[in-house]
Amino acid sequence: MGMSAEDERAASPRDEEWPEAEKAEKLARGAALKWASGVFYRPEKLEGLGHYRRRETQRNSSIQSRLKSTVQSYLEGVSAGLEQLRSAAQEVQSVCQDLGAARWALLDSADHFQGLQQMRELMEEHVQLASVVQVLPQIFSVHEVFSHILQLLHGQHLLEAHVELMMVEQLRDDILSQLHLRGLSSAQATVLSYFSGLQELNESLAKQLWDIVGSSLQLVREDPVLFVTAVRIIEREEKIDDTLLLEATFLPPGRPKGWRQKFYQVLHDTITGARFHAPRMDAEGPGLARHLAALQKDIVSELRVVKDLMVQCVPAHYNILSVCTATYHQALTSHLQEILREDLDKQGLFLLLEWALRVYHSPEMMGHPDLLPEVDVSALGPLMSSELVDQTERRYVMKVKASVFEWMQRTLEVEFKEWFREEEPETDHQGFFQSALPAIVMQMLNENIQVASLITDSLQQKIYNMALEELEAFLGRLREALAQCGKEHQQDRAVPKYYISYLLAVLNNNLALSNSVSSLHPDTACREVPTSLQAALDRMQKKATQLLLEELLLDLQPLCLQLPSRKWLSGSQLVGSMCEVIDKYAKDFSRVRKPVFTLLLAESELLVASQYLRALLQRKMVCKSREERGQLCHRLLQDATQLRELFCGLGLDRSQQSLEAVFALRELICLKDPALLSLEVVGFITKYPDVSDEHISTLLDIRGDVSKEVRHVVLEMMAQHPQVLPEGYRPIFSTILVPVPELPFCLRKGKCA
Repeated sequence: MGMSAEDERAASPRDEEWPEAEKAEKLARGAALKWASGVFYRPEKLEGLGHYRRRETQRNSSIQSRLKSTVQSYLEGVSAGLEQLRSAAQEVQSVCQDLGAARWALLDSADHFQGLQQMRELMEEHVQLASVVQVLPQIFSVHEVFSHILQLLHGQHLLEAHVELMMVEQLRDDILSQLHLRGLSSAQATVLSYFSGLQELNESLAKQLWDIVGSSLQLVREDPVLFVTAVRIIEREEKIDDTLLLEATFLPPGRPKGWRQKFYQVLHDTITGARFHAPRMDAEGPGLARHLAALQKDIVSELRVVKDLMVQCVPAHYNILSVCTATYHQALTSHLQEILREDLDKQGLFLLLEWALRVYHSPEMMGHPDLLPEVDVSALGPLMSSELVDQTERRYVMKVKASVFEWMQRTLEVEFKEWFREEEPETDHQGFFQSALPAIVMQMLNENIQVASLITDSLQQKIYNMALEELEAFLGRLREALAQCGKEHQQDRAVPKYYISYLLAVLNNNLALSNSVSSLHPDTACREVPTSLQAALDRMQKKATQLLLEELLLDLQPLCLQLPSRKWLSGSQLVGSMCEVIDKYAKDFSRVRKPVFTLLLAESELLVASQYLRALLQRKMVCKSREERGQLCHRLLQDATQLRELFCGLGLDRSQQSLEAVFALRELICLKDPALLSLEVVGFITKYPDVSDEHISTLLDIRGDVSKEVRHVVLEMMAQHPQVLPEGYRPIFSTILVPVPELPFCLRKGKCA
């Protein structure tokens, strides 16, 4: 049903004033309509309309009554508040009137207060004079108290003396404070002069206290009362210092005393002065060992006293055990650095490293069961920094290196003195020549490496590296001495008498060193021999082998000089004599172990083959006929076969022999058709690529039937087939120099023949 115009005009101001009410009413109407449509959607539901109307009417009445009650209570509260505000405004007005009246009254009586100022000043002066009168007896008795305090100090009644001393100080400080507040600084000098004896008494008391603290480790065991008394006095003074510093208005002379800090300083000086600032001890060998052992014993003993006794005599906040532990640690750090400034020998450096890195933290010292768990030096850092440890280790390595060098040099001298004895070198159980040199050297190096392992892995590695360097240098000196001995032997082959036997012993010793070097490595999983050391061992073996081969060569040379000759060609026993010499040396070579024995056989066979070929090529014999060529081929076959069988019988396989070159050379000489030489030579140089044109020319000369055209073809064929030495090839011809053929004489501007 629509609203009239009057209703709209009446509702309009309200709607403009309360838009939320209109919105709420619309929402309520919409909700009611939705509810009604949901309830009365069927005709039969309209029968309950009256019931719903009554229920909603009752509900609206209940809501309206509650709203009225709530509004009524709010209105009553507002009314009471307005009444209280009205009453408060009246009271404030009354107070303002009273304050105004009081103000006028005070202004009227201000002139009367001016007269009270003199009375106030007189009152203050009276109070001051009364205070002075009260302390006058104490002031007059100050010097008497000084005497009494001095007597108490002489009798070591420290607590009583300190109480009286504090009373006198308090009196002096109160007077000075009053003078300071009134700006009477000129009078302070008089007071200080009057109380000047306090300074001497303080110094006397302090001296006794520090003497007690200096003897604290002994006193806590014998008579802890005196030490406890000293600590109580120090704590009293600390409390006075703290109080004065907190007030911060006036600080009396001599304050703060800082006696607790002085306590720590005296304790530090006591600990460090007794043993760490002692006169210079014997810093080498047994002297240093005794000193370190004494330090170990004393420090453990004194820390036990601190832990078990002194801790009970001082307040907990002193942390006396931690302080003493840190003091010992720092003092030891400085002391060890001081010792290291000395020129220590290797034993002294080792003792110092072992003591600092092993003993100090062990159960024998700072890890002692009687000190744990209270004493913990792990947080204090190491006694020696990593840089100092590394520097000390290097110094130790240098000392050990000098010792090893000296020992090895002495061993080398003894070794070569034995060479000139009138007896062969000693042998092992298998009959191989040897000497004590490898055992001495390896034992010395191994002992130093094992000793270093007791300190740190880094030191062990440094000693290991040094050992290898010294062993390499030793092998170099041994090789030089061997070379010098070889030169002297060349001048007189009778000296040394058993020269070859000692050379064989050197080879066995070198093999023993080579087999033992890997055992020196600290890591058992790493057994490789360094390249430079292996090269030094190889050079040593090569030098000894060279000297042995030189001996063999000296005995073979007289026989080789007879090659080739007509007498040899006709069937002399020249090679038989060579075999006897070789067999004699082979028997000597059997006194070395198999790897070296095989090497000596191979090198001897190469020497024999090269000398045989050198004699054949350098002193060439030209065959004058086919019969002579046949005779030469037969002789070459017999000699090469005899030598080959000899070395095969000695244990050298044919594949390792160089005598095959003699057989190949014989084939070139025995070739019946010279026209086929070019093909044969190509095969020869392929097998022996170190053959030169001069060698082939000499072979063609020996044949005696090669024309210039064939020679030209052969040499041209060689030029067309240059050879490269394959890897592992043992050269034989490159060591043989053949005479250069003489060039024909040529006239100027003419052609050579």
